[in-house]
Amino acid sequence: MNIKLWENLYIKRFFDIVLSLLGLVIFLPLLAFIPFAIWLEDRGPIFYKQQRIGKGLKVFTIYKFRSMVKNAEEKTGPVWAKENDPRVTMVGRVLRATAMDELPQLFSILKGDMSFVGPRTLRPFFVEKFAKEIPRYLSRFSVTPGLTGLAQIYAKYDSSAHQKLRFDLLYIKKRSFLLDLKLILISVWITLRRRWESRDRKIKRVKIGKWRIT
Repeated sequence: MNIKLWENLYIKRFFDIVLSLLGLVIFLPLLAFIPFAIWLEDRGPIFYKQQRIGKGLKVFTIYKFRSMVKNAEEKTGPVWAKENDPRVTMVGRVLRATAMDELPQLFSILKGDMSFVGPRTLRPFFVEKFAKEIPRYLSRFSVTPGLTGLAQIYAKYDSSAHQKLRFDLLYIKKRSFLLDLKLILISVWITLRRRWESRDRKIKRVKIGKWRIT
């Protein structure tokens, strides 16, 4: 299925709605248990909300289960999370390794602010910074941001924004239903292996048609 048909028939959006509803049903027990575990550890807030930039540079709010200590950026301002970040709580380490901290984003997908697959959504602070430093950076906002994607899977944990942009632009160029399905299945495998916080690549290489990134 080519990109034009993929978009014109709204199959991607229909797929997102069905899969997000299914996910909310499947993960309902976790959606009830995780807030209790977070609260039990430090009696702090359950959710962490942020403004993010979406398709067409639209600003929207996402919610995540809190995985860091309360007011983690109060003194530092916006900073990239890092592996073995001391700000991450005990419960948060499990949530981040399995990506379960991002379960509330199923509601963002259902609403249409996000998709299951696409470039990772970023905070306005970083978008403004990278747009000044990296040519063509704003091109990644021509599509709906995703919960998972080429950069999320194939880039290293500490890859630069410029390196991750290569993956984002490749996805935009080659996106299709089959590619989305493949990336979702790989993401499930990474979740089961608890490798989302690994510094190394989760998968060693990617080949899409004639394109290969190692």
